[in-house]
Amino acid sequence: MIAILREFTPRAEIILEEVPAPQKLAQYSFAFTADVSNGLIGEGEDELASGRFVILHEPGGQDTWEGEFRCVTFMRATVDSEMHEDPLLPEVGWNWLLDSLQEADALYSAPSGTVTRVSSASFGKLSSRHDESEVEIRASWSPILTSAIELIPHVQAWCNFISEVAGLPPLQEGVTSLRTTRRRG
Repeated sequence: MIAILREFTPRAEIILEEVPAPQKLAQYSFAFTADVSNGLIGEGEDELASGRFVILHEPGGQDTWEGEFRCVTFMRATVDSEMHEDPLLPEVGWNWLLDSLQEADALYSAPSGTVTRVSSASFGKLSSRHDESEVEIRASWSPILTSAIELIPHVQAWCNFISEVAGLPPLQEGVTSLRTTRRRG
């Protein structure tokens, strides 16, 4: 299963890096981080979002998971002040995740999570910085799997989700980015 995860290639604006996975949550685990940029090279490149994706496997399962596997994620993205103030941002953020899972045909159960707005204002010697607004989304769900390859739609859904929250335009079906995908690790 890990080999399948390591071979996954996201869109070019996403850099995946395998990182140490939590050891105490399940008998087996795998994790990677994602940095999402605007796709420009050099000084014009801006990080739009970042996140972490963890797949946990506990033979025999855990009661709250409703299965033997659990996908756990955290993502953070910069948002404009208008979006930050929108009272529907939490519901929209949650629906971005559920819609991404559905569009990728990723079967799942027991979804849970939080959507948090973060606002930062700088003062004193930092007052030259612009105020910043972010959205943080923590979520987990149990993938319904009959084979290891069925985990790929869940990873694809997560990459689509983080891209959408970052404000990247969707790739049209059948269109592949011509840039070489960058991967760390």
